[in-house]
Amino acid sequence: MAKSKKIILVIIIILGILIISCFSYFFLGWAPKAEEMTFGVTFSIHRAERLGLNWQETYLAILDQLNVQNLRLGAYWNRIEPEEGKFNFEDLDWQIEEAEKRGARVILAIGRKLPGWPECFEPDWAKKLGPREQEEKILNMLTRVVERYKENQTVQTWQVENEPLFAYFGICPEPNKKFLDKEIALVKSLDSRPIILTDSGELSFWLATAKRAEIFGTTLYRVVHTPLFGYFHHVFPPVFYWRKAGLIKKLFGVEKVIISELQAEPWAGDKDLAKMSAEEQAKSMDIEQFKKNINFAQRTGFSEAYFWGAEWWYWLKLQDDSSIWNEAKKIFLEK
Repeated sequence: MAKSKKIILVIIIILGILIISCFSYFFLGWAPKAEEMTFGVTFSIHRAERLGLNWQETYLAILDQLNVQNLRLGAYWNRIEPEEGKFNFEDLDWQIEEAEKRGARVILAIGRKLPGWPECFEPDWAKKLGPREQEEKILNMLTRVVERYKENQTVQTWQVENEPLFAYFGICPEPNKKFLDKEIALVKSLDSRPIILTDSGELSFWLATAKRAEIFGTTLYRVVHTPLFGYFHHVFPPVFYWRKAGLIKKLFGVEKVIISELQAEPWAGDKDLAKMSAEEQAKSMDIEQFKKNINFAQRTGFSEAYFWGAEWWYWLKLQDDSSIWNEAKKIFLEK
């Protein structure tokens, strides 16, 4: 009996040391501050339209009034193949052409799951297909997109899917690692530009995603809402993200880690952001929280971050509140 107690005690001590070590590694200390951080924005036609905006007017304002030079755009499947086998690239061509005119650089997100609610953007006709049939159509769609833009130097990287192995947000099929591997292999076979894969910064260990990535993109959200807890602030410090980045670089040889989605609008989930009251919006984002999030991002040690929420800034501006729009302008015009 005494021997069993000793074994249990040793196990408890070892577990305690491991827990303390992990906590110290991920939560204590500071990340080396990047000499300069490059900021960009994600632009989503769907997000602009959901806010009741003219998406082209919004996009041009982001390019010209803010002078954004780094963009993350989406080749939304429901827009580029609204009918089976009939592709329409007019809207995406226009976005890339306007970026090219201004010397901007584009990350092009491709696949079924792309930035913005409901996360997966299957055309209506594809929703009627079985899983294998739909996968075949996705691969065909990826081929058409990559072939169309692989000679365009404005598109500098491909983002394959958006948070493809994160299962806890959006209206999407269960993550499928084997199919994701097929998508990545296909894109690599068609073009040599680097591939970005993304994952949740707060709710994922990154390992399954990072092992497949050349460049890794993390989300960074500070104030979120859940039915169980309501609004709450994440407790993770900047060094948490830096240390996780260091691990995946060592383990998998990831070339670079960026903040692919930096929270810069209120947390809405499946709610209509335009119909949320100003008081409700301010619970997760206002000018002060915007500044805090920028400062936090700068302390992660990463050198590149893409805001999520530029369409909302413009929507606010049209509601006679230009505070965040003007603050963003300082960031981009100072570059």
